[in-house]
Amino acid sequence: MLSPHEFATLMLIKNAPDQIELGRAELDTLLERQLISLENLASGRPCPHITSDGDSILKAVARMR
Repeated sequence: MLSPHEFATLMLIKNAPDQIELGRAELDTLLERQLISLENLASGRPCPHITSDGDSILKAVARMR
């Protein structure tokens, strides 16, 4: 089960990955659970992306509303 902060971080990464602070503790959990991945940009800065599993979780939560 993800915490509310982890869900919020997952949603933020999906909608505004450039706005996420890479030092957030939630990122470690999301990476561990393979809900996000980090891609290195040409600038050398890592950028988080939602994986298909992460997207599935967000879609499932949206259906519950």
